[in-house]
Amino acid sequence: MSRETGRDERTGVVLAGGHSTRFGEADKAVADLAGTPMIRRVVDRLEPVVNGIVVNCRKEQVPAIEDALAGGPDATFAIDPVPDRGPMAGIMTGLRATTGEYAVVVACDMPFVEPALVASLFERAAGREAAVPRLDDRWLQTTQAVYRAAPMIDACERALERGERKITEPLLTLDYVVLDENELREYAPLETFENINTRAEFEVASDRLE
Repeated sequence: MSRETGRDERTGVVLAGGHSTRFGEADKAVADLAGTPMIRRVVDRLEPVVNGIVVNCRKEQVPAIEDALAGGPDATFAIDPVPDRGPMAGIMTGLRATTGEYAVVVACDMPFVEPALVASLFERAAGREAAVPRLDDRWLQTTQAVYRAAPMIDACERALERGERKITEPLLTLDYVVLDENELREYAPLETFENINTRAEFEVASDRLE
């Protein structure tokens, strides 16, 4: 029988180290989305269900992200030691900076992340090594999932050493539970997984939020 994880064992890791190539020259993490920087929207939605926030990013992003988060929840920065190694390396770096046993990992371009779903992922992950949503009966949503930090760090390290870049590769060695669409819909509309890659998607999201 799995045990529940307390809020003090839970950390939120926000991935913001990508180069936003499809978004243009600006860093989408700090882009003003209907009056609030996008990363701030993600952090604000995670804050009620975690005990701390870690932001994974490149060193040069820190000042702008600090400004975007000013006045909100405190955040620790986990800087990529080797830039441009992809989201798996970002997850590993972010998890290394966590203090709780479990962490939810969310991309900075998911402003509709649903706190109730995050709480459910933590509950389902208890006693396991990960809880991962699955969409369309095939697609694992690894950047809105909960991981037990230590085994996921080890799995990412091994995958990177093998030269793997596929973000689902570390899961192959973990004891993880999958939440399918029917279960996900009990806690959140599927728009929780919408991510913003382009200016057009950004404008649509802005209109919805306004």
